[in-house]
Amino acid sequence: MKNNKFIKSTIILLVGGFITKILGMIIKIVMTRLIGPNGIGLYMLVMPTFMLLITIAQLGFPIAISKLVAENNHNNKNLVLGLIPISMILNIIIIVFMIIFAPFLAKNLLHEPSLNKALISISLVLPFISISSMLRSYFFGKQNMLPHVISNITEDVIRLITIIIGVPIFLKSGTINAIIFIILSNIISELTSILVLFLFLPKKFKISKKDLVPNKNNVKKVLDISIPSTSSRIIGSITSFLEPIILSFILINNGYNNNYFIREYGIITGYVMPLLLLPSFFTSAISQALLPIVSKSYSNRNYKYTKNKIKPGITLSLLIGIPVTIIFELLPHIPLKLIYDTTEGITYIRILAPFFLLYYIESILISSIQGMGKAKEAMKITLQSAIIKIIILIGCSYLFGIMGLIISLAFNIVFVTIKDYIYIKKFLKEKNP
Repeated sequence: MKNNKFIKSTIILLVGGFITKILGMIIKIVMTRLIGPNGIGLYMLVMPTFMLLITIAQLGFPIAISKLVAENNHNNKNLVLGLIPISMILNIIIIVFMIIFAPFLAKNLLHEPSLNKALISISLVLPFISISSMLRSYFFGKQNMLPHVISNITEDVIRLITIIIGVPIFLKSGTINAIIFIILSNIISELTSILVLFLFLPKKFKISKKDLVPNKNNVKKVLDISIPSTSSRIIGSITSFLEPIILSFILINNGYNNNYFIREYGIITGYVMPLLLLPSFFTSAISQALLPIVSKSYSNRNYKYTKNKIKPGITLSLLIGIPVTIIFELLPHIPLKLIYDTTEGITYIRILAPFFLLYYIESILISSIQGMGKAKEAMKITLQSAIIKIIILIGCSYLFGIMGLIISLAFNIVFVTIKDYIYIKKFLKEKNP
C-alpha cells in the first residue's frame, strides 16, 4: 500500500511536472523573444534577490508543514491556517525594507539604478507566494499531489496569457516597465493557484477567526523544523544574491563593460542554466513525493524502508540524467536553437553538463536529509559549500572573468552532492547496520 501511494504520487508529480515544465519553457521562450537578451540579462539580475526574499518570506514553513502533516499527529487545520498571520507580518516587514533599500541595492550593488522599481515589485509578490506554498505543503504531507499539480498548471497558463497580452503593451514604454509587469504578473497567477488549492481543501477546513489564531505548540514545532531548514536555504540564496554583485564589481574593475556583464550573465542564467535544469523537474517530482515517505518511515524508526526508498530515487534520477547529459554534451546547439532561437552559451553548456548529472540527484539527497529531520546537517554542508563557492568565484573571476562563475557553479554541485551522499550513507548505516 505504501509502495503504491509513493508510485502514484511520483507519477502524478512527473506528469504534472512535465506539463508545467513545458509551459515554463513556453513562458521563457515568449519572454526571451519579447524582451531580448539585454532584457533577459536585466531580469536575471533581480532574480537572485527574488529567490532570497522568497526564502526569507517563507521561513521554511512549507517544509515544516509537510513533515508535520505527514506524521499525522497534529491539528492540521490550525497548523496551516494559524501560520498565515505570522507569515503576513513577516512579508509586510520585507516589503517596507525593500521600499527603503531598493534604490541603494539597484545603484550600489547591482550597478543598474533603473532596476529600483523592479526590486520593489518583487516584494509585493511575496505574500501571495507564501500563502500558496503553505497550502501546497499541506497536500504534500497528505501525499495528495493532484491539487499541487492542477494549481501549478493553472498558474502557468494564467501567467503565460498575462505575459503574452501585457508585455507588448508595457514594452512600448521601455524594457524596465516590461520587466516590472512580468514580475507583478506573478500576483495574478499566484492568486489563481491559491483559489484552486482552496477548492481542494476538505470540507472540515471551513475557516473561522479561531483557526487563524496561532497555536503556540504548533508554532514551536514548526519553528523547530523550519529554522534549520530555512537557514540552509537562506545560505544558498545569499550566495546566489551575492553572485551578480561580486561578478559585476570584479569585471567592471577589471575593465569589462557593464553591458558585457549583463549580456553574458543573462546568457548563463537565462539560457544555459534553465536548459541544464530541464531534467530536474523529474528529480524534483521524485524528491517531493519522497519527503513525506521518508519523514513517516523515519519517525516510525523503519530505517531499512527509508534506505530502500532513497536508493531507487537516486537510480531513477541518474537514468533520466545520463541520456540528457549526453545530448547537452554532444548536441547543445539543437535544444538552444529550438527553445531560445540562439546558439549563444554552447561552451558554457558543454562545461557544466557533466557536473549537472550530479545535480540531478542532489534534490533527492536534500529531501531525504530533511525528511529524516536532519536539516541542521544540511545547513552545515550548505554553509561550507557557500563559503568555498564565494572564495572560488572571487579568485577565478579575477583570473578568468565570467568563467569564474562557471567554475564556482561546477564546484558547488560536486561538493554538496558528495557531502550529502556520504552523510546519508553513514547515518543510515549506523541506524541499520
